[in-house]
Amino acid sequence: MRLVKILSIIFLFSLFSCSQLEKAEKLITGLSEKEQYKKDRNISDELYEIWEGRISKALDDSLEIELPYLETGELKPRNFAVYSYSTYLIPGEVIEAEIDTDTSSTLIFSELYRKNDSETAAFEKMKSGETKEKTLRFEVRKKGLYKIVIQPEIEANTDFQIRIKKSPTYLFPVLNGANADIGSYWGDMRDGGKRNHQGIDIFADRGTPVIAPTSGRIGFTGEKGLGGKQVWLRDGKRKQSLYYAHLDSIVPGLRTVKPGDTLGFVGNTGNAKTTPPHLHFGIYRRNEGAIDPLGFVYLTEEPEASETSEMEISSRLKVNSKTANFRNKPASNNSSIIKKGTFGELLMVQGKTADWFHVRDSLDRSMFIHESLVEMLN
Repeated sequence: MRLVKILSIIFLFSLFSCSQLEKAEKLITGLSEKEQYKKDRNISDELYEIWEGRISKALDDSLEIELPYLETGELKPRNFAVYSYSTYLIPGEVIEAEIDTDTSSTLIFSELYRKNDSETAAFEKMKSGETKEKTLRFEVRKKGLYKIVIQPEIEANTDFQIRIKKSPTYLFPVLNGANADIGSYWGDMRDGGKRNHQGIDIFADRGTPVIAPTSGRIGFTGEKGLGGKQVWLRDGKRKQSLYYAHLDSIVPGLRTVKPGDTLGFVGNTGNAKTTPPHLHFGIYRRNEGAIDPLGFVYLTEEPEASETSEMEISSRLKVNSKTANFRNKPASNNSSIIKKGTFGELLMVQGKTADWFHVRDSLDRSMFIHESLVEMLN
């Protein structure tokens, strides 16, 4: 049996590149990426169990963040640091995490979990990131609370910067449009409450180009029903159809399109004759019907660059205020108090985001505290 495995690896070597061979070898050996890391670095069972056990702690942590998010700090060898952040995501959003380090050889493991809908409300792993590239990217199909867990290798010794953001899957369907142009959302009442809006309305000047937000093929163009002049674009990759309605005119001869191609022009045909020109944009899935398209097109911010100062990468802090609230978010408003600190309490620093430190206390609880409430210890 062992000989068969060896011969298989030799055969694969002749067919694949180095990176492909690594993946093929892992499939043959049956080792996970973390188990392969343990094997390659000759890590003892005891040390590996401590390190791997930090994932359970990360899943129990209660930190929440708004995106985009940026945190800087310093990783220390055998510190067993682990970072976890929860955020709510909707279909069509793409969440991306990128971890920059001063040393390119440092391995960073990342995983994305979703809180399931069962009575246990446990977190279910959705995807593992690219360890060597220190990145994770995931396109959301189901709304819910997601948690990113980031874990450096055991001997990591480097400054770092974590950047987490979300972006829409598609281009914005109206040329040069913006979020502020959306005047009606999914679920808004129509016909005096007889029906709900099954899409979003994007207002623009008559004749503004409407574009293909992704590659696909045209399923139908023409004028009929409430939608007036309309275009149906099939996104085969995601097995869903994009619906453009109330167009003033349609580009003739459409068959297959690529992102950015013009499909038609904003108007108010169909049952929109009494309203200002706008595009009704909808998305339909087989066996699901209409779904909320907002996450697929809503434009989001990029995380701002940050410079790390000496205090920001200090490994220990002390509470210097008689009243100190530790929070689940790096904000005074719209956050929950995890606990109240005591004067002189010592804290281990995980990192820093804007004016807030990400810390762990003596009970290994992960929290945020404002920089005005602590002082640095050498």
